[in-house]
Amino acid sequence: MPTYVLLTKVSPESTSSPAKLKQLEAAVKTKVAKHCPQVKWVSSYAILGPYDYLDVLEAPDELTAGKVATIVRSFGHATTETWSAIPWAQFKGTLEGLGS
Repeated sequence: MPTYVLLTKVSPESTSSPAKLKQLEAAVKTKVAKHCPQVKWVSSYAILGPYDYLDVLEAPDELTAGKVATIVRSFGHATTETWSAIPWAQFKGTLEGLGS
């Protein structure tokens, strides 16, 4: 299945307490599981920088990955970016025959 990176920046209102963040995470996971059962979460990170969270997920296609991002945004507390990610070994294979 293709791999996608989801970057999320949460609004200040959603970070007013750690409990709110945990509740938001649980609600998002429940909704994604219901509407996108084929999505597999590979890993999740809290990050320092312009975004707050980085999630790596596998989805059957970009429409499904976009649906996950839409679900995250539907709670009204976040903005997202979704990127496709190609495993390095697979990408390296495409370089064969390109010359120097």
